[in-house]
Amino acid sequence: MRLAAYQFAVTGDLKKNTDKIKEAVKKAAEQKADLIAFPECALSGYPPTDIASSKDFDVEALPAVLKELQEMSDEYNINILAGSIDFDEKYLNRAFLIAPGKAQRHYDKRALYGYDSENFERGNTDGIFEIGDLKVGVRICFEVRFPEYFRELYKANTDLDIVIFYAVSDFDDTEKYDVMKSHLISRAAENVTPILSVNAITPFQSCPTAFINASGRVLAETKRNTEELLIFDFEKTELNFGEIGRKRESDALLGL
Repeated sequence: MRLAAYQFAVTGDLKKNTDKIKEAVKKAAEQKADLIAFPECALSGYPPTDIASSKDFDVEALPAVLKELQEMSDEYNINILAGSIDFDEKYLNRAFLIAPGKAQRHYDKRALYGYDSENFERGNTDGIFEIGDLKVGVRICFEVRFPEYFRELYKANTDLDIVIFYAVSDFDDTEKYDVMKSHLISRAAENVTPILSVNAITPFQSCPTAFINASGRVLAETKRNTEELLIFDFEKTELNFGEIGRKRESDALLGL
């Protein structure tokens, strides 16, 4: 599967964000990508950084945008994963999976703290999807801090995990960037599962857009704070010696 991830300066303007996303989908499709991922709240903007609060987002305008993205997904035969504020009896931090010829699916963020807890309610979906011949797990931002959310995906035997972020700083916090990158590396290595991550970029990007393999090696990474499309060709492979050992021990610890 050819993977794409697009990092850009998310705003509080639905149309501007949508135009950026549509442009990136076309670019990814031109490069024969099968799936493209965008940041957390990529459509709506993240509250309160880009928009005052979740209640200030025009949720009634969202279905028309999702319909446009569905049409692009169908036309270009590409899966689109993008975050947005949504309202479904409560405000949710939602990742939409838009697949060619299929009904839209979603994952709602569960780990809420700070701005999240002020703007959203906890989701109750598992974030596990079939995409082509792959089983894919989806997680959102703060959840990367907790091994438990990724152990759920390990137990489900996902082939690939995708983490969408809105993790930015008001100053050039390279130390936080390195810490967040280490979390991604740990989640990939301890669960013997590759990870694709994607983040917003302004004011300063504090988590990478990258592809990390099942041994925790960073095989592709975009330049920080720069709008960029990452492309990576992912193929399921046989586990190597170290990966087999980690999987056997994890299975024993989990009683699998």
